[in-house]
Parts: sequence; structure tokens; C-alpha cells
Amino acid sequence: MEPSNYGEPEHKSYGNMDEHHWSKTRGERNKDAIDYYRERSQAPGVAEGGEARNFYCMACDGVVPFDHEGETCPHCKEKIEGRTRRYFNWVEIDEAPPSDLKVLLPWMLGAAVAIGLLGWLVFSFLI
Repeated sequence: MEPSNYGEPEHKSYGNMDEHHWSKTRGERNKDAIDYYRERSQAPGVAEGGEARNFYCMACDGVVPFDHEGETCPHCKEKIEGRTRRYFNWVEIDEAPPSDLKVLLPWMLGAAVAIGLLGWLVFSFLI
């Protein structure tokens, strides 16, 4: 039975990064991606690292802390508009609102009042 790599000797793609490591053997096929990440590593704030939920400025590609309170990018001062956030490899167009309780509270209060009235009516007829 022939291995899945079509006649080439089987090599492990994990461990020490020798010439058979997946990041080196796929270098030519992923040239655009590698060039993109090399360019991204030069953006403001990237060299300092970041947390898991930091996002990137849409204008300068700089790292913006997730809990950033200002309305502008700390690097280029471009306005951060709306709730759109560009993360490492995806963009969130609209984050969930802080709480759904404000929307549900009137319904929950109405249901509690209705149940209370219904209970009062049932017990008033039983007595």
C-alpha cells in the first residue's frame, strides 16, 4: 500500500524545524501568506505582543487593546467606528450587545404580573 504522500518518503511535520517541517516545505505554496505576515509584523504595537482579544486598526493595522476606551486608534488617531473589530484572521462585524436583560425585563415583569393575577383569581374563586 502506497503512503498518502504519493511515493515521497514519510516525514514527521512536527518537532524541531528541519527541512521537512511543514512551515518550510510549504513555503513556496504559501509565499503570499508569508509575505503578508512579514509585513504585518512591522505594524505598530505588533512587536510588543498582545492579548488574545486585541484587535487591529482598520487604517494603520496597529494593535489596539481589546479594552481600549478611546474613540481613536492609539497609533494613528484614526476614529474607531462602530462595533466592527478586525482580529488576527477574522473580522467581527457586530459584537453582541452588553446585555439582553434590558430587552427581556419588560416581558419578564409582564409575565410575573400575569401569573400573579391569574393566581389571585384562581385562589379567590377557591376560597
